[in-house]
Amino acid sequence: MPSPTPAPPRDRADTPWRSEGAPPSPPKKRMPGGWRWLILAALLVFLATNLVLSFFNEGDEPTVSYTEFSRQVAAGNVARIYAKGDAIQGELKAKQPLPDGGKGDYTKFTTQRPAFAEDDLWAELTKQNTIVTASPVVVQRSLLANVLLSLAPMLLLVLLWVLLARRMGSALGGGLGGIGRKTPPRPVELQEGGKRTTFEDVAGIDEVQGELHDVVDFLKNPQRYRAMGARMPGGVLLAGLPGTGKTLLARAVAGEAGVPFFSASASEFIEMIVGVGASRVRELFTEARKVAPAIIFIDEIDTIGRARGAGGGIGGHDEREQTLNQILTEMDGFSGSEGVVVIAATNRADVLDPALTRPGRFDRTVTVSPPDKSGREAILRIHTREIPLAPDADLAQMAATTPGMTGAELANLANEAALLAVKRGRDRVTQGDLSEALEKVQLGAERPLVMPREERRRTAYHESGHALLGMLHPGADPVRKITIVPRGRALGVTLSTPEADRYAYTEEYLRGRIIGALGGMAAEHTVYDVITTGSENDLEQVTGIVRGMVGRWGMSERIGRLTAVPSDGQSPYGLAAAPATLDAVDAEMRRIVDECYTEACRLLREHRPKLDALAEALLANETLDEAAAYAAAGIPRTPA
Repeated sequence: MPSPTPAPPRDRADTPWRSEGAPPSPPKKRMPGGWRWLILAALLVFLATNLVLSFFNEGDEPTVSYTEFSRQVAAGNVARIYAKGDAIQGELKAKQPLPDGGKGDYTKFTTQRPAFAEDDLWAELTKQNTIVTASPVVVQRSLLANVLLSLAPMLLLVLLWVLLARRMGSALGGGLGGIGRKTPPRPVELQEGGKRTTFEDVAGIDEVQGELHDVVDFLKNPQRYRAMGARMPGGVLLAGLPGTGKTLLARAVAGEAGVPFFSASASEFIEMIVGVGASRVRELFTEARKVAPAIIFIDEIDTIGRARGAGGGIGGHDEREQTLNQILTEMDGFSGSEGVVVIAATNRADVLDPALTRPGRFDRTVTVSPPDKSGREAILRIHTREIPLAPDADLAQMAATTPGMTGAELANLANEAALLAVKRGRDRVTQGDLSEALEKVQLGAERPLVMPREERRRTAYHESGHALLGMLHPGADPVRKITIVPRGRALGVTLSTPEADRYAYTEEYLRGRIIGALGGMAAEHTVYDVITTGSENDLEQVTGIVRGMVGRWGMSERIGRLTAVPSDGQSPYGLAAAPATLDAVDAEMRRIVDECYTEACRLLREHRPKLDALAEALLANETLDEAAAYAAAGIPRTPA
């Protein structure tokens, strides 16, 4: 069942785990402004470079023609000149526009006196009182200044690249493999956090709590166990369906023992850069060992814990396998991980690497199953603590009608009922809200679909066929509700649930399930002599049941007592058995389904008046509850 309190946030963005009860790490020093600062810095570099270039480029004076120079001398506009050979530098008394269509004005200039010039330049300069200086008019930059000027933009870009690389390195976990990353110092005292999750917040899985009480007691009293020579279990693997409460159990163990709790998803360790995942695993165990005894919880460990060599990366050295190898090393005990218990959760314990599940690493495998009737009632009471219930709200009755539902589904049921009550303007959740919420969760939301009259009538017969066969077949699950109101993808729904939880199924019961599932198709065939697409979901259920009967559960004399079809359902016609055996499985599946379909048609023909009466009642009322359905069919309701 899900946690009643939200998971704590991550202390830092670069740590893929969350922690409860552990000393908070000081935030990493980061450059102010983040990416905005980097963009601003790049813009400043660009502007500064242009400014520096414009400053130094002030010494690059324009070169004018000798004709222009002679004209300015004749006009008396040359203030002073400096000559070295035929090269002449000068400065005007008044600004002049650049010749040859150039933009701007100039005062200082350079020119070249032609060797064939026969003008009397000295006499003209003397006449115009032009000063001939002994030092250059235009001071040229030194070689060092030219070198620094050419390297300045490159140095600024290198500095910007270094700052960006450092930020990317911290975001990826300290660079390649964590090189250069410093572990944050530990505060002296633990800071008080929020309310911790304990076993009081867990219900419906008492047998699993008993398995984990040993871990709690060991964490609380380690000396007593060490005196007997017992060692702390290195890891506990929680295996079960999604929503059964694996994460909540791990948090409850940590809260009950009063130790720090680090939680992470296995997929959060994986990065594109090889070595980052292993680095994060090392840091996580380092942080946990600092505050040992502590608990590390890794959710969905099958993401990185799959058996190696089963289609992994090239050469077996990909990031996933390196991360798995690091977890194996940390859990082996040689790195000083004593005092740290690793709890992992998975939905696919069968695909985990054997090195991960061997004793010494995950010493215990605890199966977390969906709760029974009393467990479901307790879970509903936990999730309705803060939901005001009306006097007619019967949680025990809701628990009885929800077999197989997990804690997460029950929490969603309670929340949906509260939403319905708010939508209807009530201040309390009634039994009607709970029932309608259950229908919405199990059957889907109602669809405002207007069907043609004939198709609506055929749907009524389809659902009546399901319901009538469920009423007639001995040992079948009682019919709880029939409706021809479209819900989800279905045009109509027949809901049947057992009186009590079932843990093993007989061949007779499974045949009854198949007959009931084929009832809709059989009713359409009997009444209209047609087969429609409305039986698609029914046939999927039939195929799954009969495949298990023949290929997995030994309910066929021809196949015998062996497993011919894999249980994962991924490749039902794979290499689990010889081709001849698979052909025999296919033939037996067809035989059983044909027998059940023949039986369904026979029962409907024999009880055609009951089928017609039930269909007419559905057309008149659209929805029939359990009592109304049995009354309409004229069949007494006998408790199982």
